Amino acid sequence: MSNYSVTEPSARQKWFAGILVVFYAVVTILPLVWIIATGFKSPSDAIAYPPKVLFEPTLEGYVNLFTTRTRVSDADLEALGEPKTWYERLVRKDGLVIAGPSRFGERFYNSVVIGFGSTLLCIVLGTAAAYAFSRFKVPLKDDLLFFILSTRMMPPIAVAIPIFLMFRSLGLSDTHAGLILLYTAVNLSLSVWLLKGFIDEIPIEYEEAALIDGYTRFQAFYKVVLPQAVTGIASTAIFCLIFAWNEYAFAVLLTSGTAQTAPPFIPTIIGVAGQDWPAVAAGATLFLVPVVVFTIVLRKHLLRGITFGAVRK
Repeated sequence: MSNYSVTEPSARQKWFAGILVVFYAVVTILPLVWIIATGFKSPSDAIAYPPKVLFEPTLEGYVNLFTTRTRVSDADLEALGEPKTWYERLVRKDGLVIAGPSRFGERFYNSVVIGFGSTLLCIVLGTAAAYAFSRFKVPLKDDLLFFILSTRMMPPIAVAIPIFLMFRSLGLSDTHAGLILLYTAVNLSLSVWLLKGFIDEIPIEYEEAALIDGYTRFQAFYKVVLPQAVTGIASTAIFCLIFAWNEYAFAVLLTSGTAQTAPPFIPTIIGVAGQDWPAVAAGATLFLVPVVVFTIVLRKHLLRGITFGAVRK
């Protein structure tokens, strides 16, 4: 008989815990709400002091994010005639005209290709490596696993110069393939360790039964292990994508134009009178969308993955 008993929390304890959760949620989400709101402010409202909580919303920040603008004389404005679109009217009121599209679309596309590409490659390689470590007798398994984990212990700045020189010698600087390979190498240790834990929880008897039924090792892995490891794969994919999506240091060091991602580009958005804070906030807001959508789509797997193996029969 156990000497320990589980007591139900009192109403006061539940109330206090609820207050703490709500307070933490508000403090956590407040900066995000402020960034989203700033994207709908005018440049003058964005830098107003004291900060404006109530303001007249405008899409000027989003227009500035996706376009480049130039100032022209009043005579040139009259020669251009009436603006044909709502965003041209929005720009004309400040004495500007749209000179062309900005590079935000290209940078956002680069983030999508590099982020999701490295995540996919990391999941494929990590699943294969984790399965091998989990199911086979690998010589020096513990040492190899520790070595893989140790690659996450170094701060990026410690290897920045060697990686820069190596990429320049191999012609991988400012390329999609270079950043995909680099992010995969960095994330692979996380992928292997997380997925190994999930695969360890899958009973090996399932595979043995499949092998007895005539399955090959690959068929047993593909048809038996993978379907049960979907929870772990989804959870690992989210963490890998978050790192690759938000990474800044290597993106600044190794890219300048062709493969530059959104994180180094967004802070450099300049308006006609200096830093365009509404456009920066708009870019940051749009930059959040893919990761939020990806996480929401896989949220059930993520919640199951966090608690996977916590209760064992």
